Amino acid sequence: MVKTKGDEFIFFALFHLLLSASLHSPFTSAAVAAETPDWGADKEIPLTGRPNPYGWDQKTLGEKVRKGQLHALHYPVEVTGLVMPARSSLKILDMEPGDPLFGMLKIALNLEAGIKNFKGFWKWLGLNDYPETETSAEYPIPFDKGVRPKYPMGVTIADWKIGGKSQVLTLSCAACHTATLFGKPVLGLSNRFPGANAFFKYAQNTFHKMPSALYRAITFANKDELRLYKLAKNHIRSVGLKVPRVRGMDASLAQVALSLAKREVSPWAERSRELEEHPRADWHDDHSAESKPMVWWNTKYKNRWLADGSILSGNPIFTNLLWNEIGRGVDLHELAEWLETRTDVIEELTTAIFATKAPHWASYLPVTAINIERARRGETVFAQNCAKCHGEYRKDWSRGIETVEVRYHTRTPVVDVGTDPVRRQGMQSLGESLNRLAISKQHDIVVAEQQGYVPPPLDGIFARYPYLHNNSIPSLCALMTPPESRPRVYYAGEPIVPGRDFDLDCVGYPTADHVPAEWKKDPLYTYDTTLEGQGNAGHYDKIFRTNGVERYNADQKRDLIEYLKTL
Repeated sequence: MVKTKGDEFIFFALFHLLLSASLHSPFTSAAVAAETPDWGADKEIPLTGRPNPYGWDQKTLGEKVRKGQLHALHYPVEVTGLVMPARSSLKILDMEPGDPLFGMLKIALNLEAGIKNFKGFWKWLGLNDYPETETSAEYPIPFDKGVRPKYPMGVTIADWKIGGKSQVLTLSCAACHTATLFGKPVLGLSNRFPGANAFFKYAQNTFHKMPSALYRAITFANKDELRLYKLAKNHIRSVGLKVPRVRGMDASLAQVALSLAKREVSPWAERSRELEEHPRADWHDDHSAESKPMVWWNTKYKNRWLADGSILSGNPIFTNLLWNEIGRGVDLHELAEWLETRTDVIEELTTAIFATKAPHWASYLPVTAINIERARRGETVFAQNCAKCHGEYRKDWSRGIETVEVRYHTRTPVVDVGTDPVRRQGMQSLGESLNRLAISKQHDIVVAEQQGYVPPPLDGIFARYPYLHNNSIPSLCALMTPPESRPRVYYAGEPIVPGRDFDLDCVGYPTADHVPAEWKKDPLYTYDTTLEGQGNAGHYDKIFRTNGVERYNADQKRDLIEYLKTL
């Protein structure tokens, strides 16, 4: 074998394999719950949701939430399909740019020009830093053992007995479900620029170029670390991949479907990791059914889940954990055993996610940017037009802009308002594969394609831009513009400075004429609504327009936007 400089250092890309191994994540724990939740779609839930689905007493609830948040931050599944040795991986990622090896690695791995050192990989991956203290965010974010971690939220370093005694490195749920909003991290907010799928694909492409012997030679891996490496190399064979065309989108549904297409279809092998000699064809091979990661605080209001409500039955947190591990190439025999013995983790993570609260405008942006008089008029417009789908938001204006109570639906609706159908269409082949799994049947998990999407609760809507399931609408102003006049292209960037990075009037990304210049430099942050799955049509006719006639004038739409800021 002839070794090139690129081959010798290709192993560093393997780290991405483990990083990108985070699709969607973890799930929760127990003591003695006061009740067992009914996760069926026929189960009516309270109008105010289920923020405490297991019925814990208040003291226990607080303990469970903290433990569940720690599971979300530090991945708890010790049998996970993909991990890497922590020592050698972190040694590279902590390398300073002055190290002569860094320059060679940058060339060998074809690193982006903006990555000044390997620590830049965390940012490229979209990971967000912990707050300075547990209580310096709007809602507390716990530190394991009370010590602020050295690495960003989503990085898991653990002492697991996988392949030996070496410390492992992987990613957790927080990698896709944490974002920073004007300097404050928010646990449960969609990661604005998740990079897991892209790194996973990059890792898979390079993994095959790195024989185990070469890995050992250039990393000085010990016996246990080499065993971990070989396990990861074996598990990656079970993973099928799709890379989003733009940052901000997630292709995990395709990853699960394509990974299942690699597995044999016999009843026994359905629960294992045995591979087809040739992967089966799947709808996702030729289509891009991408979506944004969903926010956590809406989970409590639903009895069917995902953007399209296609999870009809089963604990949604358990289900996402199962899917995440299929996308990591896990052996389902091992996962099934872990799930049976660690119901405490499932309950704790479920409790934390269902208890998540929406961020409030006043904690991040000036209240003076809201015209209260207009907002009160907008409440009437909302009640007449929007509440029947998106729920009711009771206000006491004498107390300011705070929402006193959210009342949604006892059964989660699915409505077709003409938005891009590709994401929901992608659930057909995925559902067929998932429903036949023995582990799905055992835990009453039922998935089916829907003819529309769930009109979600709107609390914290200001923080959830860009809008719709596919991020195709950059702001509320664009949402209230006729589809034929909406922006075809927009540019995305981090929300750091209000008024510059965030349009305080339109609530979302600034228009193309006002975006920071650096936003236009990277095509991965340029959203093109003409591409498949990224269309920006819908959510207008029969809502803002009837039979070609506008129902609301510009002032009424402005009033409605001012009201939405307060939710």
